Amino acid sequence: MIKKIFIALIGFFLIIVFYFFYAVIINPKSPKGEASIIEKELELSVSYYRPYKKNRLIFGEKKDSALVPFDEYWRLGANFATELSLNKPILFSEKNLNAGSYRMYAIPNSKSWEVVLNSEAGAFGFNPPDKKNDILSVIVPVQETDQSFEQFTIDFNKDSLGINLIMHWDKTKILVPIKPN
Repeated sequence: MIKKIFIALIGFFLIIVFYFFYAVIINPKSPKGEASIIEKELELSVSYYRPYKKNRLIFGEKKDSALVPFDEYWRLGANFATELSLNKPILFSEKNLNAGSYRMYAIPNSKSWEVVLNSEAGAFGFNPPDKKNDILSVIVPVQETDQSFEQFTIDFNKDSLGINLIMHWDKTKILVPIKPN
């Protein structure tokens, strides 16, 4: 009898593990996204998960049931924490950043976002990081766009001033300037 209960518990545990593995790794509702750019010898990449809008209020007040409430931690996507990797030192919005991999998160607001880089790369993003491990923080303005993005998107582009890290979702766009250091 005890052996049957033990086998049933192991079976139940395995079902939960396989379901978690399937839902988060194999077939997540928010698929994995990657963006990268190579400029001369500088290589930048971002790994993140891309949630969909699905007729929800994305950015706004908590009382209005916004998916991403103002003035609260947001992992910049879904599932695992968003990770920024770079092979050479850069200026991240005019602040020095050494080569390495960093957990990237934000504190959104209606007029600006605080974008933070933290040394806890590779973490699951549900819980906020330990602020003691924050490497740098920048404030960037919010840009409203006419085009609505159904899926959260991070990308890079080049202009005459350098490279821009661009995040957009719904009608909100954030741009972080990056220059080789």
